[in-house]
Amino acid sequence: MIEVKLHDIGEGMTQADILSFFVKKGDKVKPDEPLVEVQTDKMTAEIPAPNAGVIKEILVKEGETIPVGTTLFLLEAQSAGKESITTPNPAHTNTSTKTVETTREHQPSTKLHSFRIMAAPYTRKIARDAGVDIEQIEGTGPAGRITDEDVYRFIESKKQPAPKVEVKEQPVQTKTESTKHQEPATTIPFRGRRKQIGKKMSQSLLTIPHCTHFEEVDVTNILELREIWKKSNQSISATALFLKAISIALKDYPIFNARLNEQEETIELVKEHHIGIATDTEDGLIVPVIRNVENKSLKEIHANLKELTKKAQENKLSMKELTGGSFTISNVGPLGGSIGATPIINQPEVGLISFHKTKKRPVVNEQEEIVIRSIMNISMSFDHRVADGATAVAFTNRLTQLLEEPKLLMLELV
Repeated sequence: MIEVKLHDIGEGMTQADILSFFVKKGDKVKPDEPLVEVQTDKMTAEIPAPNAGVIKEILVKEGETIPVGTTLFLLEAQSAGKESITTPNPAHTNTSTKTVETTREHQPSTKLHSFRIMAAPYTRKIARDAGVDIEQIEGTGPAGRITDEDVYRFIESKKQPAPKVEVKEQPVQTKTESTKHQEPATTIPFRGRRKQIGKKMSQSLLTIPHCTHFEEVDVTNILELREIWKKSNQSISATALFLKAISIALKDYPIFNARLNEQEETIELVKEHHIGIATDTEDGLIVPVIRNVENKSLKEIHANLKELTKKAQENKLSMKELTGGSFTISNVGPLGGSIGATPIINQPEVGLISFHKTKKRPVVNEQEEIVIRSIMNISMSFDHRVADGATAVAFTNRLTQLLEEPKLLMLELV
C-alpha cells in the first residue's frame, strides 16, 4: 500500500487547503494522473499519483487545511502486467486511440477516471465555480487540453432562458425590533489564500520590529518624460521606472536587499535584485517576482511586469515566479485615495516600499516661486533589527533623487 502525501511544492510552504478531488474511492489511476487540487499561500497545484493503482482510502476532506507530510490517499499499487489500460505502442498509436474512443462512446454513463483530464488549475476553477463537470467538456487545445475558452463555451451552451414565474404581490410586513435581530449574519469562508495571507502577515508583524519612514517625491519630470516616450510609441509604465530606480538605490544600500536568518544568526546580502510586486487579485494579495532587475532594461522590466500581472490575475503563476524575492514594492497609487500606509514586510526580506497616489500641489521652488508640481508620497517599511533609521533615510533620499531627476536615472543606465 502506497501513502500519497502532501509534499513541499514550494519555498516556505508549510500547509495547504484541499480544494477539490479528481478521484473517488475505488477509482483506478495511472502514474502522474492528478488526484487532488490544493491551494497554498502562493498558488494552486495538483498532487499526482506516484504509481498506477487503485484508490483504497481518501484520508482528508474537501476544504480541510493540512500540514506538509499529511497522508492524503492510500493507493494499492498495480503492477504493469495487471493494468487494465496499457501505454500504447508508438507504432500502433492509431489503433490504440480508436479503442479508447470506442470504449468511451459505448459507456456514456461511466466516468473513466483512468483518462487524465488535461486542464490548468485556473481552468478547473472556472468550471468548479460555475458548477460544471469538466469531464463533460471537449478540449480544443494541444493533445485535447481543455482551455478557458472551452469552459466558457460549454457554460454558454448550457444556459437556458429562465421560465416566466408569476409573482403574486404580498402585503409588506413591517419588521419589529424582535425580528430585526433574528436575521442570520452573512459569512464568507476564511480559508485558502485569504487564510494563508492572514497567517503570514500576522507572523511577519509579530516577528519583525517594523519601522516606517515617509517621504514626498516630486515626480513631475518623470511624468513629463513618460509623455515624451508615449509620443514616440515607447510606453513605459511608472512602476517599471520605480523598479529600476529602486534597483540602483539597492546597489548603494545593499542592506535592504537582504534576508535575515535568525536561526543561523546571519544577514544574507543578496547580490541579485529579485523584486516582488504586490498584486491585488480576486483571490487576494499575491507577490510575483521580477528577477535580476539590475541587469534588465526599462523595456524588459515593463514587459515582465505586464506578463506577471496578467498571470497573477488568471492564477497561472508558476512557483518560480512567486518565490525568491529579495525586496518588495507595492504601487497602490493607481487605486486612488492613498496618502500613506505602514506596509507589512514580506518576511524574511528586510524592506518594502509603497508608492501612493500622485497629486498636483503648490510648492515653493528654489527661486522662491509658487509652482504646481506632481507630488507622490512613499512609505518605506524596514526591519529595525537589520537596519537603522538613518540608513533608511539615506536610502529613500537616494531613491528620491533618482525619481526627481530622470537624467540621473538615465545616466545610471549607460
